[in-house]
Amino acid sequence: MGMSHAYGQAPDKRQMIALMRFAVERGLTFFDTAEAYGPFVNEELVGEALKPHRADVVIATKFGFAFDADGKQIGVNSRPEHIKEVAEASLRRLQTDTIDLFYQHRVDPDVPIEEVAGAVKELVSQGKVRHFGLSEAGAQTIRRAHAVHPVAALQSEYSLWWRERETDVMPVLEELGIGLVPFSPLGRGFLTGTIDANTAFDSADFRNTLPRFTPDARKANKVIVDLVADLAAKKHATPAQIALAWLLAQKTWIVPIPGTTKLTRLEENMAGAAIDLTNEDLQKLDEVSRTPIQGARYTQSMELMAGR
Repeated sequence: MGMSHAYGQAPDKRQMIALMRFAVERGLTFFDTAEAYGPFVNEELVGEALKPHRADVVIATKFGFAFDADGKQIGVNSRPEHIKEVAEASLRRLQTDTIDLFYQHRVDPDVPIEEVAGAVKELVSQGKVRHFGLSEAGAQTIRRAHAVHPVAALQSEYSLWWRERETDVMPVLEELGIGLVPFSPLGRGFLTGTIDANTAFDSADFRNTLPRFTPDARKANKVIVDLVADLAAKKHATPAQIALAWLLAQKTWIVPIPGTTKLTRLEENMAGAAIDLTNEDLQKLDEVSRTPIQGARYTQSMELMAGR
């Protein structure tokens, strides 16, 4: 996402293609995109970068938003006919014959989830999609969708900085054999320890709009970053690596998707998989991450689309 969208001016396209190809060479196989990133241009970027390596990677993309003629997001749309239109457009932009994992980006309150699952089921039967996913869906929505067509994965925010999915959604995922793909596993950068109350974001960075990223909230929430940083120092690791190692230690069916536009960060994130956290380490992280966090993760209008 960050290669095309949300975090300020997009970086150089050639460099991003080179970064993705380097990632494949290093053994990374799972790439996440969406029509909404840009919109549309991120799928094109991913398609171009991964075309030479298509047989070696898994590509996930998403449907479910509506856009006006200028490409501005204007709401949600998961009508079955729209899902099929998006699938065709995504296949073209990704330069592939099959979408490995097709997520509903956000639940559409105007379309029964059974109809959504049915539309994706048709795409699977046609060979255009391999697996069905949901994003930010609630427990009952997941159950209803899964009854129509197996849900392979749920993408949702989950990290040391936001753990609300543990109580309601994760037990359902474990029961039904559905994987969890946490987005923002590094707290949109906050858990890396590189952001403080004085950090100034690019004017186009969407974190400027998030209550959790006000200067006062960043200052109040520094306690969790301090503990992660202290543990990282003891482990000869970085805070980002500790945050990722914590996620990987929670369940075997969790696959976090940290994003980056920098080679050094890519290598740093990959090394997080090798960090061994003891039971004592995990207990300390568990305790501090249950401390109330100041600031909502989204604005009210954004939150209305999440967690149904």
